[in-house]
Amino acid sequence: MFKEEREDLQFKWSMLGDIAAGRPNLGPTMNVAVYRLLQFTLRDVLIKELGVSTANRIYYLAGQSAGRQFCQNLITQKSDFNSFIVDLQKLLADLSIGILRVEKADLEKMHFTLTVAEDLDCSGLPVSDESICTYDEGFLNGLLLEFTGQDFEVKEVDCWCTGDRICRFEVKPRS
Repeated sequence: MFKEEREDLQFKWSMLGDIAAGRPNLGPTMNVAVYRLLQFTLRDVLIKELGVSTANRIYYLAGQSAGRQFCQNLITQKSDFNSFIVDLQKLLADLSIGILRVEKADLEKMHFTLTVAEDLDCSGLPVSDESICTYDEGFLNGLLLEFTGQDFEVKEVDCWCTGDRICRFEVKPRS
């Protein structure tokens, strides 16, 4: 599936396989701790081998790829921004990824403040001096890039891990 080295990303939604056929008894869900076990051990190894900035860049790019594929394959309302957001909110909640809210939206300037409560990546983690939702930044970037065709700068400004009880992201067009 991923054997050769290459320049472009090759992931396609079909690579997720037929989960219903492959997991007829266990189904499509799993415990959040198992997801975090994969995420944080992989991040730990990437940091050890490549450094923090490279690990963060890799997580951001992986999130961006996931966001684009998520939008292409699961978002059905792509005609206008409000319908897109409503569809996205429902999917994120139904899939237990998080509870998305739009705090501020300036559609003319394409500036947004988005929050995610009960975030899959960090809600419930101990407080530290580090925001860790780099994957989420990339994921939101990918969703919006796929929906609008425009690249965005997505930056987490509040995180559960830094003492907030919600993850907040500032979003604006990349210049």
